[in-house]
Amino acid sequence: MFAVIKTGGKQYKVAKDDVIVIEKLEGEAGEAVSFDSVLMVGEGAETKAGVPFVEGASVAAEVVEQTRGDKILIFKKKRRKNHRRTNGHRQDLTVVKITDILTDGKKAAAKAKKAAPKKEAADGDAEAAPKEAKAEKPKAAKKAPAKKAAAKKATAKKAPAKKAAAKKKED
Repeated sequence: MFAVIKTGGKQYKVAKDDVIVIEKLEGEAGEAVSFDSVLMVGEGAETKAGVPFVEGASVAAEVVEQTRGDKILIFKKKRRKNHRRTNGHRQDLTVVKITDILTDGKKAAAKAKKAAPKKEAADGDAEAAPKEAKAEKPKAAKKAPAKKAAAKKATAKKAPAKKAAAKKKED
């Protein structure tokens, strides 16, 4: 069974267990997401198209990760005017795995978040959490002076501003 869904201003043909990369959606890894804007549902030769959406159809999915796309460079130039502008852009993306295609108004069963067991473990070990936080702070503090020291070394290597004038030889 396949479905055509609309999200982020684009249309995607999806089937169960497909992994797609779409425009950014709110949610963390492991959360369930539902797409209600289904344009077409089909299985084999039997397809059902919506006007504009198929009533009662939805696609259930799970967020795999939040990521960013490749950098796109935008370069603008006006010839003979010495006018050049360079700009860059990286699009925020969400990787989603399709778990189920539902028809006839059925709702997807809500899945528990993958992050939830980690939170329960943190609650049980109340003493372990502050120790981990304390351990992380000194590492960050050690890195900052190293960067400053590198900057001082770079400035120390600069040549003096003026040199003594060379004497002219007389014959």
